[in-house]
Amino acid sequence: MGTFPENLLSGYRNFIDGRFSTERERYRELAREGQKPRTLVIACCDSRAAPETIFDSPPGELFVVRNVANLVPPYGPDGKYHGTSAALEYAIHSLEVTTILVLGHGRCGGIQAALDPSAGPLSAGDFIGKWMSLLEPVAGAVSSNELLTTSERQTALERISIRHSIANLRSFPRIAELEAEGKLQVCGAWFDILSGELWIMDPETGDFERPEAD
Repeated sequence: MGTFPENLLSGYRNFIDGRFSTERERYRELAREGQKPRTLVIACCDSRAAPETIFDSPPGELFVVRNVANLVPPYGPDGKYHGTSAALEYAIHSLEVTTILVLGHGRCGGIQAALDPSAGPLSAGDFIGKWMSLLEPVAGAVSSNELLTTSERQTALERISIRHSIANLRSFPRIAELEAEGKLQVCGAWFDILSGELWIMDPETGDFERPEAD
């Protein structure tokens, strides 16, 4: 039997002595009363783009769903296994979140694979290949644009995929209903790992803009 990773144990000790000790009462409150996050974040699995770190969020503030390339599938109640859709359902019906944020990021490996499937070892029949096929309606137009450089195509699809996932979010009847009633906000943002910049999607135009500094 292998040993537990020492770096994880070390990190846990730092957590117990640091953040948990400082926010002990907050953790006790969450244990007693349960979680009541107001925001659902759909983010990428990428280890460099953790929403709780980017937004410096205290425990209990964000309900986070992470998958490859922060994608949202269209509404499809077909009796199969749907992890992201199940999390959406729980966040909307049980937690009653008031905001859904689709958070993309720069240098995303999943987006890179969608732009050039032949560069990777996976086929459309593999789990990742099948998952990334969700972007087929938009990836082809970006990958075939010879006016863009490779890095420009990457950033373009990372941002377009956010808008695509938001459109898929609105295919869920309850989400569309709550948004129409003004009880739910759906938004998008893109995080640049290199610079640390956060770009926010304009809900009217779809453009990504940096927020003004205070």
